[in-house]
Amino acid sequence: MSLEQGLNRAWYGKPKSLLLLVPLEFLYRLIVALRRRLIRPQSCGAPLIVIGNISVGGSGKTPVVLAVAEYCQRTGYKVGIVSRGYGGCAPQYPYLLTNQSTPAESGDEPFLMYQRSGLPLAVAPDRLAAAKMLVEQHGCNLIISDDGLQHYRLARDIEVIVIDGERGFGNGHCLPVGPLREPIARANEVSLKIINGGNAGLSGFNMNLNGSMAVNLLSGEQLAIADWPPNQKRIHGIAGIGNPQRFFRSLRAMGFEVIEHPFPDHHDYTLDDVQFDDSLPVMMTEKDAVKCRSFEVQKHWMLPVSGEIDPLFYSALQSNLANVLHIH
Repeated sequence: MSLEQGLNRAWYGKPKSLLLLVPLEFLYRLIVALRRRLIRPQSCGAPLIVIGNISVGGSGKTPVVLAVAEYCQRTGYKVGIVSRGYGGCAPQYPYLLTNQSTPAESGDEPFLMYQRSGLPLAVAPDRLAAAKMLVEQHGCNLIISDDGLQHYRLARDIEVIVIDGERGFGNGHCLPVGPLREPIARANEVSLKIINGGNAGLSGFNMNLNGSMAVNLLSGEQLAIADWPPNQKRIHGIAGIGNPQRFFRSLRAMGFEVIEHPFPDHHDYTLDDVQFDDSLPVMMTEKDAVKCRSFEVQKHWMLPVSGEIDPLFYSALQSNLANVLHIH
């Protein structure tokens, strides 16, 4: 068991021995509170929507960013997206993605969002600088910040929190005893909440991740899951995301017999990681696929998913945007 897997088991179960670290948790909470009080937010020059969470690891933010960006673009905004670019090493910051960009430069999630949306997308540890570049140099009149809930230097008009409906807030503790980056009370301060699947007794707008078409990484062939050959349902499943079990369960719900291969979030893959001594197909998430496509292996497939969010969320979002524009 990896360190990440062990921590997740404690964070999303019973903390047990981690309770010895409660004094560090109190110190962490104090630092978080002071940091939030002392940092002065600055506007990027356009309305800004932050989409994030208060827990470590994935909760489904990327599909939400894409869904919200598509909706706002459809309603007439010139949308830009900013992200930290975690896992990437760009030649300079802020870094504007182009068709020549690579996941190694931008990070896997920004690369995926750029490919899927085609929208101006800039990455930088200083998201404020990235947002200002999109506004000043590319004429964006609405910025969406991916995973920037705790980036308090960036002034925001609307906050959207995405919560993993299966795992909720884990054991309820902040780091290092639990998975929370901020206390649970922070979730009650945001404009809108989205619950990604599951039924953890949480209130918010429901979202389901839906994928019905597999895509071959070498040929680009698209194959509906409903048409997948019945004699090839035993597969290797690859997931280097915050909650790999969610992906494996979704594959099983589609009728696959899955040999699980979980990896740490944002894992930097080598061919040996995803090459097995058999002829079974390999199915991975789209986020993993952006780093594995260059291996050019015929039996590698990905399963793109889209977030289907309760339509009432968009009504609430539009109402919030109308209030923001009135303020501006």
